[in-house]
Amino acid sequence: MKNIKKVVGVLTLVVYGQVCGQVANWDNSPANWKNSESNWDNSPANWNNSPSNWNNSSSNWNATNGIYDNQGKRLGYEVQSPAGVTNVFDNNGNRIGYVPSK
Repeated sequence: MKNIKKVVGVLTLVVYGQVCGQVANWDNSPANWKNSESNWDNSPANWNNSPSNWNNSSSNWNATNGIYDNQGKRLGYEVQSPAGVTNVFDNNGNRIGYVPSK
């Protein structure tokens, strides 16, 4: 089954034109549904991920999920999905990255 996932992952990368010199690990791939922004759990439109949600708001001084630069400027926030993917958003709620689940 794991080999099938790898084959599907490689084919998906070819279809999207993201072929690199090496095959990406399927668990880390953005083509994996678990990591995809199209997955509702990772979507900026999901209330849990929204900057309008007080837990993610830059106005919430008690928020514990903020991301800051070395000068203390807030760059964004991160939210973990139910699948364990950590989604990284800028302060406007745009998904700018993710850390796959372990």
